[in-house]
Amino acid sequence: MTKTVGYMLAESLAAHDIDIIYCVPGESYLGLTDALSEFPDIRLVVCRHEGGAGFMAAADGRMRNGRAGVALVSRGPGATNAMIALHTAFHDATPLVMLIGHVERKDVGRLALQEQNYSRLLSDITKGVFEVIEPIQASETIARAFHLAESGTPGPVAVILPEDIFDAPAEGPVVKPRAVPMAGPRAEDLDQVAELLANAERPLVLVGGALATHGENASAELNRLAEAWTLPISPTHRRPHLFDAEHPNYGGYMGIRVPKPLIEEMKKADLMICLGERMSDSISQSYSFPAAPEPQLTMVQVWPDANEIGRVWRVDLPIAADPLAVIRGLLARNAPEATEARKRWVSGLNAIHRKLLVPEWDKMEDGVNFGAVCAAAARHVPRDAAITSDAGNFSSFLHRYFPFKQTQCFLASVVGAMGAAVPMAVAAALRRKNKRAVAFVGDGGILMTGNEIATAVREGVAPVIILSDNSCYGTIGMHHEGRYPGRAYDAAIRLSNPDFIAWAKAFGAAAVSIETEDQIEGALTEAFAITDRPVLVHVKSSAMQASAWRKRTMPLPAA
Repeated sequence: MTKTVGYMLAESLAAHDIDIIYCVPGESYLGLTDALSEFPDIRLVVCRHEGGAGFMAAADGRMRNGRAGVALVSRGPGATNAMIALHTAFHDATPLVMLIGHVERKDVGRLALQEQNYSRLLSDITKGVFEVIEPIQASETIARAFHLAESGTPGPVAVILPEDIFDAPAEGPVVKPRAVPMAGPRAEDLDQVAELLANAERPLVLVGGALATHGENASAELNRLAEAWTLPISPTHRRPHLFDAEHPNYGGYMGIRVPKPLIEEMKKADLMICLGERMSDSISQSYSFPAAPEPQLTMVQVWPDANEIGRVWRVDLPIAADPLAVIRGLLARNAPEATEARKRWVSGLNAIHRKLLVPEWDKMEDGVNFGAVCAAAARHVPRDAAITSDAGNFSSFLHRYFPFKQTQCFLASVVGAMGAAVPMAVAAALRRKNKRAVAFVGDGGILMTGNEIATAVREGVAPVIILSDNSCYGTIGMHHEGRYPGRAYDAAIRLSNPDFIAWAKAFGAAAVSIETEDQIEGALTEAFAITDRPVLVHVKSSAMQASAWRKRTMPLPAA
């Protein structure tokens, strides 16, 4: 029997160690799914929406230590539905390969059914768009796509596969994976960093996404660096697990809208080292710290791609290198004895962080303060769990009251796309076998992709989904109040929600409810005891407590 291009594509995916592919079936790539039936080591996960499949693949790309996750979607509407995941992966520097079906080659340019020009459509949210026109290109294109997705600044790559090419006879060999080049620091760069650290009284080290690529492997060495050099370590936006929140060198979470007491102290720093952090407006507090384009303090940036460093900020010491290699290089040098001023700086930042972490909140009359739920969840979530979070103000409670561990895995859309939490939790449960996956999500995001609970049931995994239901788009309400104080805005943010308990059970999930604070402990105990199916924890949360840091100023509308 003649080997087809579809079979060769499946062989190429296997050669790249792909064991899970997330898809929504489509007639434009039947030749590939047919071939995949002969590859039992590749698990094809059928999802309910391409956005969910894309988020799962992006999450997988965050859990494979630098290797790309894979999504498979059909042409036109399928691809446009999945674009939210490409946007997320592009901004988040996540390796992702998305295989997209296409019209037959003879029909290209005729405005055939669901035809798109993908090079134009996806050019701004991918690192590359490769279309397979000839059979001889098939395996080589797969190898090129993975190499590009995983090299330099990681990101998404789209591979376009015309419907008629899958059944064509294969040509050429299966192209093996290409080694990813890893940039290393120059000795003179390490000498200069060491000198800057030795002379600084108030250094601040931000750790971010490129360090997350190494998973738990980097944790011990980062801890040694913090202790040997007496450094405050601040994980950046949606990377809270990179440093233990209870470590005495924890310098505070550098997320979006850092609380005033902490950011005011951070701004006293005389040296900032961005260790594996790409930097963005969220992390820099809207380009104010460090100020763009001219930082108000000495700035060192370590990132594996030279093209990224200096793109927005003028960096005093740019180091295009793997951040773990920089950590190891500094550990190989003798750290100077810490001054008393340095010790006070580190302990002072840590004291502010610990004060912010204290489990204190106001009891609300219109619902449960979600901070109480997050603080209690910290006692139930295992130390090796994957934790996912959707976008929205509810997540501020999680980042304030949940002390993350380096043994945990945190997944989210760093760029702030809603709908990521539930699909990412499903992916985490599939990838990290026998470890819990826990999603935190709001009532806006859960109805965008919460139908992937059906995928969890089908695949036999059991994520815990903690839902904050305050019947509104709370983040947008907060922005309304800030921009147009005193103006009514509820018509623009209010939600009419279903019976979430009945909704979850309709998928085959379990469900428990929290309507008062005294129900929290019992409900969480019950939820975490369930391991044979997904479970929804429905929290009727307060809308007046707009975030972990502020209350709504406008009264709630009459029911």
